[in-house]
This record gives sequence, structure tokens and C-alpha cells, in this order.
Amino acid sequence: MKKHNFYAGPSILPGFTMEKTVEAIKDFAGTGLSLMEISHRSKEFVAVMEQAQALVKELLQVPEGYSVLFLQGGASLQFYMVPCNLLNKKAAYLNTGSWASKAIKEAKLVGEVVEVASSKNANFNYIPKEYNIPADAEYLHITTNNTIFGTEILKDPDVAVPLVADMSSDVFSRPVDVSKYNLIYAGAQKNLGPSGATLVIVKNEALGKVERTVPTILDYKIHIDNESMFNTPSTLAVYGCLQTLIWLKEQGGVEAMEKINIQKAGILYDELDRNKFFVPTVPNTEDRSRMNVTFVMAPEYVELEKEFNDFASSRGMLGLKGHRSVGGFRASIYNAMPAASVQALVDCMKEFAKMK
Repeated sequence: MKKHNFYAGPSILPGFTMEKTVEAIKDFAGTGLSLMEISHRSKEFVAVMEQAQALVKELLQVPEGYSVLFLQGGASLQFYMVPCNLLNKKAAYLNTGSWASKAIKEAKLVGEVVEVASSKNANFNYIPKEYNIPADAEYLHITTNNTIFGTEILKDPDVAVPLVADMSSDVFSRPVDVSKYNLIYAGAQKNLGPSGATLVIVKNEALGKVERTVPTILDYKIHIDNESMFNTPSTLAVYGCLQTLIWLKEQGGVEAMEKINIQKAGILYDELDRNKFFVPTVPNTEDRSRMNVTFVMAPEYVELEKEFNDFASSRGMLGLKGHRSVGGFRASIYNAMPAASVQALVDCMKEFAKMK
């Protein structure tokens, strides 16, 4: 039976990425050594890092004056590292879910944080549209895709201050105007590569302006000067990211990927809106995530939740259970998820409905 991987992260990767990475684990770049045992300062791995950085710039059309880094610690470390480097007096944050809340908590350890808006009043099932950003805020921080609650900011906001964004779960899923951002960060394990690497795209001139002393390992300038090799990088994860970037370019880049993602999400949301047994948790279509489709059983069928999960699992649908904090279901349909798997889930939902 074919397995369909709907896990939220670590999550589905392109077959190309897995095949190339397995080959490199056995014999990396013809060295006769494994990718996992070769020096990160060897010319073979330095070439991997350089190519990965170059492809990020190419695919996202990163302007001059920005640096691309592959770090460690995930988005969770970036929650503190960002304000440590960029927040001097005041920063604005948009609270759209659990990860945004965690970012706010860490930023408050550094300086003044203004929460300009929150959707917590409705269990984070929408993206706030109306809010005022203090004119003296050094940046507005947004979480573009909310994996737990299934909302997504699908366009780069037009605001009067620089943007900072956690794009962990939707990076490379659509074109981005990087020039609007002082910094973009993304944990690799959702839409880019294996867990262990964190992508950072940072505007060079935004750095070095805070009055505090930044710890060496947390200083973006140090990592830029050392070309992401101040400490040993996660070589396996970076290599996997490179393969995904190569695959993404072969698919036509982020413009082509956005069209595919719109189509895939549409197939699933159409069924959720049609099928009386299920209800999408995000009512406003313009706020619905293309990456993480969250839904629950309709109120009159809530007792069938476990039965449907078991039924779907028996049909090869893996990882559909919602986050432990909210329950329900979550279908994560990242870039690497084929449309055929989304259709298989829809067929499974239709089959379940016919049985009842």
C-alpha cells in the first residue's frame, strides 16, 4: 500500500532529495568517504554550502546587500537571536499563533515589544488585518504560516517599517519580495530539508546597530564573516537542503510552485467545504493556509473522530492527527507533497462519508 505523508515536520521531502542524500551518505562527491564523516572545511563541502546559498538567492531573487546563512537551533533559537541583533529600543509583533507567541516571549527578554494585534480571541483561526505599528518600531515580526492553526499570510505586508518573518513552514512556496524584510528565517524541517539546519536571510546594513553586546555565537555578523562555518554546520541537513533547492529549480522555481500549491490546497478545501462530515477550522478563505490544512469533524459527527483517523490510516494516510494542543486533523501539504496524495485523501474522505 502506498503511504501518504501528511506529517507537519519533519515532513515529506522530494524523492530526489532523499536519493541524492543517500548516495552522498555512502560516497560523497567521489571522495570515497561519507557525507557524515568528511570535514565541513573540505573543498567538496564548501562547494555544497556555496551552491546552497547561491540557489537561495536565485530562487527568491534576493537583492544585493543580503547574506544567506545556514545555522542551527531551529526557529526557536531565532526567536531570541533576532531581537538580540535587531531590537534596540522597540519592536512590533503580530500574534497569530503558538510560534508567534513564543517569539514574543523571547523578544521581551531583550527590549520593549508591542503586540500590535492578536487572533487569540478566536483560537487563532484568522489573520488580523487592522493594526497600528508604532512609528519608532525597528521592525514588525510576522509568522507567515501557522502550522498548528492552519492560517497563512499569503502576501508580503505593506508597512512603514522593515519586516522580520518566520517562514519555517512556507518558505519557497511562493514568491517573496525580500527587499521588504530585514530578516527572514526558517527551520528547514518543514518545507526545505532535513531537520538540523536553519535558513537565515539577513540585510547586512540592519546589523551592528544595537547598543548591547551580542554573544559571539548569536551574532549574525560573525556567521556572515565565517560563511556559516563559525562552528561546525549541520552538514547532512545543509546537503539535503541543497538537493531540495536543486529540485525546486527543476520544477520551475517558486512561481511554478505557488501555482501547484494553490491547486493542491483547492482540491482539499473544496472537499472540506462540501463534505458534511468535516469542517475546516479557518472560516475565511483568504486566511487559509496552503501548507497546513486543519479541520475537525462536524459537531454532529464529533464522536467519529477516532474512527476516521483509524480509517484514514488504514488507507495509507499518515500524520493526519492535529497538533496535541488543538486536536482534530491537519494535512500538511508542503511543496514536496504530490497532488495525487492530496487527491487520495479527498477520495478517502468521500469513501468514509459513503459508509455512514
